[in-house]
Amino acid sequence: MPATMAVRRPGELGRRPEGCAGAKPHVCFVAPYLWPVLSRDPEIKIVGGAEVQQSILARLLVRNGYRVSVVTLDYGQPDGVEIEGVTVYKTYGMEEGIPVLRFLHPRLTRLWGALRAADADIYYQRSASMTTGVVAEFARRHGRRAIFAGASDNDFQRGREQIRFTRDRWLYWHGVATVDRVVAQNPEQVRLCREQFGRDATLIPSCYELPETSRPEQGELVLWVATIHEYKRPEWLLEVAKRLPHRRFVMIGGVSTRGTRLTPGYYESVKQAADALPNVEFKGFLPLAQAEAYFDRARVFLNTSVHEGVPNTFMQSWARGVPTVSTVDIGARSDGQPVYPMVQDPEGAAAEVERLCSDELHWARASARCRDYFEANHSPAQTLARYERIFRELAKA
Repeated sequence: MPATMAVRRPGELGRRPEGCAGAKPHVCFVAPYLWPVLSRDPEIKIVGGAEVQQSILARLLVRNGYRVSVVTLDYGQPDGVEIEGVTVYKTYGMEEGIPVLRFLHPRLTRLWGALRAADADIYYQRSASMTTGVVAEFARRHGRRAIFAGASDNDFQRGREQIRFTRDRWLYWHGVATVDRVVAQNPEQVRLCREQFGRDATLIPSCYELPETSRPEQGELVLWVATIHEYKRPEWLLEVAKRLPHRRFVMIGGVSTRGTRLTPGYYESVKQAADALPNVEFKGFLPLAQAEAYFDRARVFLNTSVHEGVPNTFMQSWARGVPTVSTVDIGARSDGQPVYPMVQDPEGAAAEVERLCSDELHWARASARCRDYFEANHSPAQTLARYERIFRELAKA
């Protein structure tokens, strides 16, 4: 009887296949907020960069013959449902349980149970959270392998993670110390991981694929897409719009629902300020598929964050040849030169945006530079090859 069909007692994990060095492992993505992105449910207003990236990776692995599963929150979906070849196991509802006590039940108990139900060879978890520690401990106790992937530079700076409670931060630190592999998005994260955690991280840039429905055109929009949170500094976009009243701006982003708490009324104040500007269209939350259409119509993408990792929005732009202007340096270089201009304030951002909007030759050069960089560094094929190298190493461990 094949190992995957072996009969076992309820709750007992299956044995890892032996003598199958060439067999592809079962990879489980442990991602509480992944269901809305994976299922493309437009009614659930959560679209995070880490979730978009994991959804891309999950589908990429399925297409290349891997068995893939996901452990995620309970959004009302059936347990064990399959989406495009990915089996989804649910844990608990976001607000389920009694405060304080719910840390143990239903959160820890159901997360642990879902990890057992998935019965994977490799558990992959992205973004700093207490889940990192739980996944690492589960893998250690059951002879499985665990990978942690950073989603932001702050994930590798102790005390600056978007984690509210000291207890959860300690679990995260424990997880980074004990997982089998750490994956970083850019060279700065590799450096920080070694400096802050004493661990070597494997550099694997994020990847992206243009939707089949995408029809990029040389649009006129100045686009801003992010969750509405203080560290994303949406008010900077509004300042740029005030300086360029002849340009059309589109803001896309829902209220932040996790990590550090949002100042009460912040989202509403940003929306009110945007609505007061005639050249700004505030869209609020949009499902991923609808947001993609605005990248097709963008002339420039503007990022105003305090910190980032490798934003999916950059790849969504670069794959279409849309130049970016940003306040953060993610280490993107071509022949030693930055792929995009970095700015220090709204005034500098406005100057760069206006040049890209008014100077056709400058825009064409910037467009070609970012498109070439994307194809050389963020293609799905390259990302798959890098992860498969890790999978082979873990299989031998």
